[in-house]
Amino acid sequence: QVQLVESGGGLVQAGGSLRLSCAASLSFFSGYVMAWYRQAPGEQRELVASITNSGSTKYADSVKGRFTISRDNAKSTMYLQMNSLKPEDTAVYYCNALLPAFRLEYWGQGTQVTVSS
Repeated sequence: QVQLVESGGGLVQAGGSLRLSCAASLSFFSGYVMAWYRQAPGEQRELVASITNSGSTKYADSVKGRFTISRDNAKSTMYLQMNSLKPEDTAVYYCNALLPAFRLEYWGQGTQVTVSS
């Protein structure tokens, strides 16, 4: 059974930092494109950052220079280091795993990040 389990969310003051983790029970984890999405109340889910199997990364403009996505294939885990957090970063953050060649996609259950001003 495939599972993506996020952890590391919580309440932090503006300017603070958090590190999210996504532990994946996936066969061939290293082959997946991994990504973080977030969804704020009343808003659509949006892509925050992604990392390919070769380590190439992309970021939403709103988080460039503040967030860093990484992965450890040996541990089947993805991370999101979030620095200089702002109240507008408040959202539920979701882990996503995508294997386009096989049309496989999985989601985690989400972890709440709340940034107070």
